[in-house]
Amino acid sequence: MAIINPLYKVLGRSPIKPMQQHMGEVVTCVKFLEGFFNASNSDDWQLASTTYDKICASERQADELKKQIRLHLPKSLFMPMPRTDLLDLVTTQDRIANGARDIAGLMLGRNMTIPESLQDCGMAFLKTAIAATEQAFVAINELDELLETGFGDREVSFIATLIEALDELEHDNDQLEQDLRKKLFALEATLPPVDVMFLYKIIDTVGEMADNAERVGARLQLLLAR
Repeated sequence: MAIINPLYKVLGRSPIKPMQQHMGEVVTCVKFLEGFFNASNSDDWQLASTTYDKICASERQADELKKQIRLHLPKSLFMPMPRTDLLDLVTTQDRIANGARDIAGLMLGRNMTIPESLQDCGMAFLKTAIAATEQAFVAINELDELLETGFGDREVSFIATLIEALDELEHDNDQLEQDLRKKLFALEATLPPVDVMFLYKIIDTVGEMADNAERVGARLQLLLAR
């Protein structure tokens, strides 16, 4: 007797719940980064390695959820949400978790620490990216209400407010990224060139996490516009 994937039953009722579950796992994955940065900044590479394993396990779980959604999302949905839009949304969500895994893997592989003079700014930068991801999750979790109310004006307005807050967090992240880049530029002459290159890569990837969180909001706006 064939075993029915439990996600299939959920998807049969609503494609939204698995999307929310996936974004919840993405948030879990990204939040581990704060502990990873604290460990690396303290040169506690044993803790950093343990935290990296947690990030990878969470990223794999998110990846598995993404695969199940892609496999079992019905080709025809009796709802005002095109299948392609939902697939694009889960792909964008998944890129955030991939970014967390890549950052931790790069830093652990090289035993990289953020220069002490950049650590406070770097942590603030990371925290806004995490906050943007969490805000995107809050917005995604409102899709149930949106559908139940038939895209009612009040719920549409509420989600639009959540998306505006997400945009503000991403803007804050951009500002912190600019400040961090300026501070790193001022230090370049005192650091090994290879370290500088990888530090810029880390900054880019953290910024991309916030950008992808904002893109989740942008895709929700498209859904609202339909």
